[in-house]
Amino acid sequence: MFNKGNMTQLLKQARDVQKKIEEVQNELDDLTIEGDSGGGMVKVVVNGKQQLLELTIDQDAIKEDKELLEDLIISAVNNALTKSLEESQNRMNAVTGNMLGGMNIPGLG
Repeated sequence: MFNKGNMTQLLKQARDVQKKIEEVQNELDDLTIEGDSGGGMVKVVVNGKQQLLELTIDQDAIKEDKELLEDLIISAVNNALTKSLEESQNRMNAVTGNMLGGMNIPGLG
């Protein structure tokens, strides 16, 4: 059975983990990650919450075929989002001690 001291300890630990998770979520807002494609013809910057912040298209890329340019943009965005998701999950796992088992929780990455 649980005694009151153990329950108090568990609640304190849960509050501590929750506070650390909130801190990581705030850090993810400020985290910037770059992705590119076409040898740097298209570059993007996303934050740790997988939001697109910047898109830069090299002048030479604009001269390319429309479909190729669209593919370069998609590739650059996906590259950055993949990096961002991995970093977000790594940071969250560091806080939770991987208690979440690598689960992808909406809003956390």
